[in-house]
Amino acid sequence: MKAEPRTILRFLLEYFDIIVDLYETQSKGGVITREILSELTSKHNIDIKVQLVDYKILSPVNDSYEIRTVYYNLIEFIQSEFKPMLPETIEKYHVSISELFRKIKENINGDKVLLNQRLTELSNEIRTFYEMVEKNTISLLNETRELKANVKKIDYREKIVRASRWIDEYIIPLNKILDINHSSSIANKLYDISEYTNRYRLTTDEENTRVLFEKMYFQLIQVNDNLLRQSKILTTELLPLIERIRTESIILTGWITFLKNPYKQKVPRMLETKRHSIYSRSTFFNAAEIFEQFKNDVDVYFDDEVNSDEKWIFDKEYYTTKLKSNLPVPDFFKWCNKTLKEDYKKVEIEKFFALTTLAFDEDIERDFGAKPEFEKLKINDLTLTYPKITINKQHGIS
Repeated sequence: MKAEPRTILRFLLEYFDIIVDLYETQSKGGVITREILSELTSKHNIDIKVQLVDYKILSPVNDSYEIRTVYYNLIEFIQSEFKPMLPETIEKYHVSISELFRKIKENINGDKVLLNQRLTELSNEIRTFYEMVEKNTISLLNETRELKANVKKIDYREKIVRASRWIDEYIIPLNKILDINHSSSIANKLYDISEYTNRYRLTTDEENTRVLFEKMYFQLIQVNDNLLRQSKILTTELLPLIERIRTESIILTGWITFLKNPYKQKVPRMLETKRHSIYSRSTFFNAAEIFEQFKNDVDVYFDDEVNSDEKWIFDKEYYTTKLKSNLPVPDFFKWCNKTLKEDYKKVEIEKFFALTTLAFDEDIERDFGAKPEFEKLKINDLTLTYPKITINKQHGIS
C-alpha cells in the first residue's frame, strides 16, 4: 500500500538525523551495508528499516542498500554538500538541449500537442543544466576555501596536486561551457534558442504554444544572467584563489625541502640591508638652475588675436531652394561641388560637407539605383570616393 505524501514528509522530519547519517555513509562508501544500517538504527535507538524500504527512501542493492536519487539530491541540497562534478557530466546537456531544439524547429508547424511537450521538456532540461552549474560552482568554492584554510592539515604537495587538478579538470573546462563566444558551448546554444523563442513568442497564434515560448524566453534571460554570475565567480574569485593556493604551496614546499637539508647549497643573504634615496643626488642643483631663470624679470605683452577670416554660416534654406530649382539631380555630390564653385569660385571641404547634409533631410527621397555605383571627386588635395545618389522630380523634395 502506497504511503500518503504527508506521512513520508513527517517521517523525514522525525527521523532526519539518522537519514543524514545514512546519506553521509553512502557519500563516503557508495552503498549502505546491512551491518552499518543496523549500527545506525541501534545508535539512534530506533528500528525503521521496514519504513525506509516501504517509503522507497532506500532501495536494495545486492546485500546492501542505497538512498534513492530523489531523496539523496534532496538531502544534498538541504545540507549544501555538493561534490564537484566533472564538466563532462554537465556537457551531456548540450546534446539533449540541442536535440530538443532541433526537433522543435523541424516541427514548428506540426502537431501542437507534441510541440508543447517538447517546449516543456526543453525548459526542464535548461533548468536542470543551470542547477548543476550552480551546484558545481558552490562545491568548488567551498572545497577551495576549505583547502585554503587547511582545516584537515593536508600536506603542501597534496594541496598543489588538488589545486592543479581543479584548475585543469574543472574550472577551465567549465568556463568553456559558460563562454557564450565559444561556438560549441552550451551558453552559445542557449543564446540561439533565446533568439528563436523571442521571434515565435511574438508571431505564434496558438495561445498555449505562445505562452510556452514566452515563458522559455524569460527563463533564458534569467539563466543567461545567472550563468554570467557563475562565470564571474569562476574567473574573478575561484581561479585566483586556487592559483594563490598553488603558488603558496609550491613556495612552501620548496622552503621545507631546503630546511630539511640547509647545507646542501649556499644560503643567499635574504635580510641584507640597503639604503636608497627617493630623489636624485643632483636634485638640489637642478632646482637651483630652474629658480635662477626667474631672477631677471622680463616684460611680457599680450595682444588680442585678430582673426581676419570671415566665419561662414551654412544657409540651409537658400541651398534647399536651389536644390529644388535644379531637380532632377542625377549626381548629388557633383551638384554640391558645382554649386560651391559657382558661389565661391573654389570649394572648401568644410563647406562641401555642410552642403551634403541636405541628403539627410527627411523630405528627400534618395535613389541609389538597382546596383550601387561609386564615383571619385577631387577637392583640392583630397580625393573622395562616394556613392552615386540621384534625386528625381517625382520622388525628390515634396
